[in-house]
Amino acid sequence: MSGETDLKAILQTLSPLMLDETYAFCTLPDGKYGDYSEASPIASFQEQEGLTLVVSRANADAMGLEYAGLFRCISLQVHSSLESVGLTAVVAGKLAVYDISVNMIAGYYHDHLFVPAAQADTAFDLLNNLNNL
Repeated sequence: MSGETDLKAILQTLSPLMLDETYAFCTLPDGKYGDYSEASPIASFQEQEGLTLVVSRANADAMGLEYAGLFRCISLQVHSSLESVGLTAVVAGKLAVYDISVNMIAGYYHDHLFVPAAQADTAFDLLNNLNNL
């Protein structure tokens, strides 16, 4: 498996990048993988209760998809291994101290954090200082 596994090395090279879009998490009770591809989801997850899509607010609104809350995505530009230990705990713990919720999605190369849009700037600043641990 590729990617960095040493937590200290990961934290020293996080390089957070905030994406420009505002995102919404939508649930489609009867949805199945591949449905609503025209919404251009940045992520999807099939659950027992239905299909979850993470789409831009603009696409959710254009398609009339319901959502609760708006989020910004902060992508950690370090190639952490899918088997690395502790990154999620450190990130979530730091944000929790400031009462910032985080929904993390791991891609093959990077971790992506979805934080409430109103708290995104604060979260971004905190993540930029994690490498000082």
